[in-house]
Amino acid sequence: MSQFTQLPSDLSSAFSPSALRELEEKFREFDTSGDGIISLEEFTKALYNVGETITTDEIQNIMKTIDTDNSGALSFVEFVRFVHSLRTKNSSGGRSQYVLKRTATSFAETVLGDGGASHVIPDSERFAFSEHINNCLHNDAHASRHLPLGLEASQDLYEKTGDGLIYCKLINLAEPGTIDERAINKKDTLNVYQKTENLNLAIQAAKRIGCQIVNIGPMDLIEGRPVLVLGLIWQIIKIQLMSQISLRHCPELALLALDGEDPSILASLSPEDLLLRWFNYHLNKAGTSRRVANFGSDLQDSECYSILLNQLDSSKCNLCTESDLEEKADHVIRNARSLGVQTFIRADDIVSGNKKLNLGLVAQLFNTCPKLEVPPEVVLPPPVTSIELDDAGDTREERVFRMWINSLNLPETKYIHSLFEDLADGLVILALEDFVQPGIVNWKRVNKKPTSVFKKVENCNYAVDIGKQMGFRLVNIGGEDIVRKTAKLILAIVWQLMRKSTLNTLKSLASHENIQEIQEDHILEWSNQRVRDGTSLLQDVALITSFKDSTISSSLYLLSLLSIIAPESINIELIHLNPSTDEEKLENAKYAISIAMKIGTTVFVTPEDIVEIKPKMIMSFISQLWVADIARKEMKLYK
Repeated sequence: MSQFTQLPSDLSSAFSPSALRELEEKFREFDTSGDGIISLEEFTKALYNVGETITTDEIQNIMKTIDTDNSGALSFVEFVRFVHSLRTKNSSGGRSQYVLKRTATSFAETVLGDGGASHVIPDSERFAFSEHINNCLHNDAHASRHLPLGLEASQDLYEKTGDGLIYCKLINLAEPGTIDERAINKKDTLNVYQKTENLNLAIQAAKRIGCQIVNIGPMDLIEGRPVLVLGLIWQIIKIQLMSQISLRHCPELALLALDGEDPSILASLSPEDLLLRWFNYHLNKAGTSRRVANFGSDLQDSECYSILLNQLDSSKCNLCTESDLEEKADHVIRNARSLGVQTFIRADDIVSGNKKLNLGLVAQLFNTCPKLEVPPEVVLPPPVTSIELDDAGDTREERVFRMWINSLNLPETKYIHSLFEDLADGLVILALEDFVQPGIVNWKRVNKKPTSVFKKVENCNYAVDIGKQMGFRLVNIGGEDIVRKTAKLILAIVWQLMRKSTLNTLKSLASHENIQEIQEDHILEWSNQRVRDGTSLLQDVALITSFKDSTISSSLYLLSLLSIIAPESINIELIHLNPSTDEEKLENAKYAISIAMKIGTTVFVTPEDIVEIKPKMIMSFISQLWVADIARKEMKLYK
């Protein structure tokens, strides 16, 4: 009997045999020396591979918590007990505990499901996502070398995505321009480092477009871990299919308001809810009593699909009258294709009620043929939302803050589709405050389901009070302002939360430099010192006097800083060294952002923010580069 099977009964009974085999495989993966223990150095590398940015002191503190026999390394029993304990109880108390929880989850949930059971890999989704990628990228000059991905009993989706190219291309389909493709490593043969760069770029870009990335590192995707590959690809595809389903992009959705309902209510609905409204709108127009309340069981008999498609175009989509459910579902798919939809769902997916793939088909139908015809006598409400924004900068800030909140994947918050609508009850702001300063919110005082305006105002007043305790500038801001969705005030609160979160991270990471409290002048001083003292690929780049410095607009200062931090990741030939137009400045800014993501930096600044010199966003960007610089230095200690 090996050490890997000699577990105390309380642990051996907590996991299924297959789950223990998976944990043993994970343990052996981290034990690169093969000596049966995970050393401090191996543990550090494991953290790096799952995307954690952490100091030497924090690593040692976490090891002390896990290493119960004080041997300085992890045995298999300690490893399993660590995973089990943190999967069955909550952690609280600051950054170290937050990282500890994430680390446990990364060790366990990449191979285990809820409750310790092994994940069942849905082959229907592998087939569907492969077909969607084939449909979307078959003409792409770079991705085509990997295509077509095999469909039947193929592992291509897991194996051919490991160099990051397909992820990057798919992200740019979901949100054009997210990645500057000049930053992608595109050679036919890439080494592990180049693949890691591409996958860093893809993971960070996925966060920028709203994907919730939890415990996914480059090595997971290089190795093609099915659960993680499918989860990430689905999120990207879903954003691609849902990006235009809002009142902002389709004002005709106002027709879906129920009798007596204010159309502005639709602005608070998620794309999924809007699709259900749209589906039922057409069912109602067809005169049927059938309605859909979900994307699963309500669609299994294909009857609602049949009616919807006939309503969208009766000349191309006849009603499906087959008695056999699979034949009827096949008919639905043929009808959808006759409308020009590049379907990736199969008949058995409809019959089995696959919610993801049904959602995908309904979104494709809406995007192809919404058929929302506005009668001449109907006047639609203003096309964006009820929220007034002063300029494009405010609109960008709304998106940046929304993506930042979603990237945190806080358990207390829902997915944010509209910053102003979704923060109006105070719950998300309170969750953010508790994340930034753990324990500051007394959740017993919070109305968890605030259905009335009074309860929402109570929550928002409490959130404002806590913000003041945290030292935020909240002059003339009250709970009613948040409930009324006053854009400027909500943007001000969320910016201060984002800023404090960033400074907290820097404070923790820079503790070895004897900096007790990080302020903006520390960030400026650090960046100028790195540019002044470092070896840059760019020559004679001037230092900046503030985050409002006019020279920032060219991005040359930022690119110089990046070339010092990661010279191997940047190509000076792709930079406009004397940018004279806004277009050239934008190209430099896009390249700087993508290089930052390529080295694993979480970035939410936009190219326009850099060119227009938005000081808040510039400060945030440079502070994240400091985080990346510290992380790279820490890792070199173990090489």
